[in-house]
Amino acid sequence: MRGSPLFLCLFSTSCWVNLMPTAGDKIFHFGACRVSMSMTEIRAGFTAIKANIQSRDPIRTLSILSHPHSLHKVKSSDRCCMAHQLFTFYVDKVFKHCRTEDWFVNRKISSIANSFLSARRRLGQC
Repeated sequence: MRGSPLFLCLFSTSCWVNLMPTAGDKIFHFGACRVSMSMTEIRAGFTAIKANIQSRDPIRTLSILSHPHSLHKVKSSDRCCMAHQLFTFYVDKVFKHCRTEDWFVNRKISSIANSFLSARRRLGQC
């Protein structure tokens, strides 16, 4: 199924943000790996872009990380690598195609992408 890149961006970010607790700087444990992320910054960026991107998306029924097919059952030993690959996917595939005519929205997208890139670097390689 082919959907618009903006739709993929919105839903991917939505699923990722909704899986995380609401907190400021929070340390997440991915198996043996730990990474600190500012959820306040990511959530603020997502809130700023959500309406703009969602209003232009023709497809709103697709969810990448729906509950029956979610990533909650990943083994502890695989979580660090899985998180690294997930951040890589968002940085390399989603955020590169998530652009709008609104410079403010683009700045917020860039801010979220930079947060994900920073977290990916701290996780290291698999």
